[in-house]
Amino acid sequence: MRQSLFLLSLTAASMLADGVRAAPYMIVGNDEKLIWDEQGKPVLSAPGRDSVLILDLADPETPKIIANLPVKNSIVGPPMNVAITPDGVLALVSDSVDVAKESETLKQVPDSKVHVIDLKASPPRVVASVTTGKQPSGLDVSPKGDQALVANRADGTISLLSIRGTDVTVVDTLALGSPADQVAHVAFAPDGTRALAVKFASHKVSLLEIKDGKLSYNKLDLPTGPWPYNVAVAPSGKIALTADNGNAGASDGSVDTVSVIDLEATPPRITDRVVVGDGPEGLAISPKGDLAAAAILRGGNSAKAAYFYNPAGTVTILKIDGKQVTRLKDVVVGGLPEPVCFTPDGRYLYVGNYLDQDFSILKVEGTEVVDTGKRFKVPGHPASARMSAR
Repeated sequence: MRQSLFLLSLTAASMLADGVRAAPYMIVGNDEKLIWDEQGKPVLSAPGRDSVLILDLADPETPKIIANLPVKNSIVGPPMNVAITPDGVLALVSDSVDVAKESETLKQVPDSKVHVIDLKASPPRVVASVTTGKQPSGLDVSPKGDQALVANRADGTISLLSIRGTDVTVVDTLALGSPADQVAHVAFAPDGTRALAVKFASHKVSLLEIKDGKLSYNKLDLPTGPWPYNVAVAPSGKIALTADNGNAGASDGSVDTVSVIDLEATPPRITDRVVVGDGPEGLAISPKGDLAAAAILRGGNSAKAAYFYNPAGTVTILKIDGKQVTRLKDVVVGGLPEPVCFTPDGRYLYVGNYLDQDFSILKVEGTEVVDTGKRFKVPGHPASARMSAR
């Protein structure tokens, strides 16, 4: 089986090297250092078994693993710590948290690396590890593919990375507050000159500007719902959404919200909050701009005796009509859903189920989203995922 996977990786890498882009690709980060017991208590394992997968989605209902790389990453933080450049040449993986042994006890400690994967190599391989701030978490690549932003959660900073071929370097770092703010994720606007970053612990979303390789921050902080974990900007650039987790990264049995930001207003402002389920985490907007999806934890990693525990999570589907966002439906998926990803054509939605070690495959027809009933198993716990641009 390993030999077959290796040969498949070689074939796919050769296709990438030859410039053949017959299918979209998805990057998946598996974390094998953290699970939860029957009482909902974290159980840590020593590092060394994490992996990053590259999936070929030529047949969207039957994905194929074309590369399986031993790259460390973590579920601690938003499921947006991986990305593929628009040209499909590089992938980035932020490594937020390590597990270290202290006396006889394992404990989580912040890391400070962003790993760079050359997807054109045969097979794909890590070519560099860039040192950023402490606990690099959510990241995003610019629409042109020449820059990336990384939220350094334990530092309260944002790092700006320059991308030149396989050369990735930190060119600027901006303090967005104190470490206590826990800057969790950052996303570019479609024009590449602005970005939004969520301050997890202070319940705000901040607006940034990018010009001439520098970051600036005019101190415009907008009040989201409690504990915003992710931010996504619509392809139109008119609105952005935040997934407001509600309970510091966990479920609590109560509904939570997705906040709507009007980016065309002067100044930008929060115009609505859409009620979703308990514990929204992963968040994505369709490339068509008409739908959004939020992964809902539903107590999947809580104590099994808790009244709000559910072995299956859901994904909430939201309709976007201009600047109006409304809730359409919930689709039941697997245990503890983390990442959500639309395919580049918007026809499929993948939901990574951390506890079940698989992806639910949903089909999108207009504004109707249905479960195909198909699951794709992965060799690990999918903590994060991101789609290629095409």
